[in-house]
Amino acid sequence: MQIQGNSFIVTGGASGLGAATAQMLASKGGKVVIADVQAEAGEKHAAALGGKFVRCDVSSESDGQAVVDAALALGPLRGLINCAGIAPAMKTVGKDGPHKLDVYTRCITVNLIGTFNMSRLAATAMGKQAATDTGERGVIVCTASVAAFDGQIGQVA
Repeated sequence: MQIQGNSFIVTGGASGLGAATAQMLASKGGKVVIADVQAEAGEKHAAALGGKFVRCDVSSESDGQAVVDAALALGPLRGLINCAGIAPAMKTVGKDGPHKLDVYTRCITVNLIGTFNMSRLAATAMGKQAATDTGERGVIVCTASVAAFDGQIGQVA
C-alpha cells in the first residue's frame, strides 16, 4: 500500500502504539487522522505531525463516521489502523468481590465492537473509491498488545 499522499486513520492514536503508528505514517508522507477519546493529547500529537485530530469513541457509529469523513476530506482513504483499546486491571475475583460487569462490558465494547465498527465504516468508504494502479482500495490493520496472547494472572479480559 502506498503511504505517500494517501489518507490513514489511526484509532487510539493519541498515545502508545497508536501514536507511534501515526508518527510513522506521517513520516512517510501519509495524511493522518488521529481518532481518540484523549482530546488534549490527540490534538497535540496531530498538530506535531501535521495531521488532524477527531475526538472519537470507536464504539459510536456517529463518531466513527465523522472520523471517516475527516479522512476522506484529506484524500483517498487507504488505511485504517485499529490501535484503540483498553485493559482494565481487575481480577475476575478480587478482595472486593467479582469483577464488575460494567467494566468488562466497556472493555468488550471498546476493544471488540469498536474495532468492528471502525472497520466496517472504513471498509465501506474504501470500497466506494477507485482502486489504485495495483488494484488496491485500502487496508485495515487490527493490532493487539501482548496481553492478547499472554494475559495477566487472574484476569479474563
